[in-house]
Amino acid sequence: MKPVLALVGRPNVGKSTLFNRLTQSRDAIVADFAGLTRDRHYGNGHLGRREFIVIDTGGFEPTAESGIYKEMAKQTRQAVAESDVVIFVVDARGGISAQDHDIANYLRKLGKPTLLIANKAEGMQQGLQLVEFFELGLGEVLPVSAAHGQGVRSMVEEALDKLGIPEPDEDADDEDKSVIRLAVAGRPNVGKSTLINAWLGEERLVAFDMPGTTRDAISVPFERNGQKFELIDTAGLRRKGKVFEAIEKFSVVKTLQAIEKAHVVLLLLDAEQGVTDQDAHIAGFILESGRSVVLAINKWDAVDAYQRQTVERSVEQRLAFLKFAQMHLISAKKRQGLGPLWKSIAQAHAAANRKMPTPVLTRLLQEAVAFQQPQRSGMYRPKMRYAHQGGMNPPVIVIHGNSLEHVNDSYKRFLEGRFRKAFDLVGTPLRIEFKTSDNPYKDQD
Repeated sequence: MKPVLALVGRPNVGKSTLFNRLTQSRDAIVADFAGLTRDRHYGNGHLGRREFIVIDTGGFEPTAESGIYKEMAKQTRQAVAESDVVIFVVDARGGISAQDHDIANYLRKLGKPTLLIANKAEGMQQGLQLVEFFELGLGEVLPVSAAHGQGVRSMVEEALDKLGIPEPDEDADDEDKSVIRLAVAGRPNVGKSTLINAWLGEERLVAFDMPGTTRDAISVPFERNGQKFELIDTAGLRRKGKVFEAIEKFSVVKTLQAIEKAHVVLLLLDAEQGVTDQDAHIAGFILESGRSVVLAINKWDAVDAYQRQTVERSVEQRLAFLKFAQMHLISAKKRQGLGPLWKSIAQAHAAANRKMPTPVLTRLLQEAVAFQQPQRSGMYRPKMRYAHQGGMNPPVIVIHGNSLEHVNDSYKRFLEGRFRKAFDLVGTPLRIEFKTSDNPYKDQD
């Protein structure tokens, strides 16, 4: 699981600038879940091959008792709870404030690994100006400049070193390729716990806790009809003796980590609620992560014909970008419709790892062009020469030719449809990349 770094501090100390520096983006909000993350944003970062999740928070006033500041403090506490290391950001130029002391007192009581970062330290004489921050009682003060990138790499190295996370070995691959990692994702109270417990009871498995992160993410291994699965829990599954208790507590970090670790994600929707903003955000992150996906609408037995039409229409409209996924109508509580889910999960996993030979891809490309040529753009008509596979999980098809930057979106969808049909790519995203050959005469008069 990726470690999690939370950026905490009073307003205007440069947390968002640091967040964008760490995620190498100006708007790297990968999961802004409606109603849960009003002032909590999540992004992915990496240092070499070491990857991590960053949480950006609003200005923190631990003692706030009312209004917006109380809400922001609540969001920050949640971010701190979800994190492995807290990065406490202060303003090297503005100096120490009473609010900094309040935050430091709160963090010291928690005892969580914390780095004290003095931002906006560019051009300052090291040492003298930072002495006052030692009053906060959080140890060494690291000077950085989020705006210019100075000291940021050392900061991340120190944060990851606190967790003892080494650089991953490029050649290390102990993973059992036969095991399908399956994440069940969805909003709280959508029925994830009921579904997981129905599966575990139905298959009569001996399930157990495997070592996880500080947030107790749990993997449950089980087997069905000879196929091994690893169920990555996002529902807050807990062991209680030999009985599993499922607690519907929503953790954004746990959901993001589970999605990224999975081969296939089962996105569970609520027939009574339809598709909410939160469902759409989770679905968007699944797509962005390139994961195979199966949709299941739970509590189908609890809604009437009109509600069924309404929810199906909301799926078509709001989750149109997941139209490649198979959809199932289920009742986890009554154990209705659960069998066909497994077939779709296996299909989605197989499609994500499909091998597509270059000669077949090139022939399909040429047949598609013969059937319908790409539109001319001004004086340019894209010319496609050959295609090959550029990756798996998700499948990537690379098309080579000339003037391919002029291929429009509708033609890309046309090609995607042809490739999907030929290789039965159900349940997996498909990425098509275009590589244009350089014209050796373009710079000559």
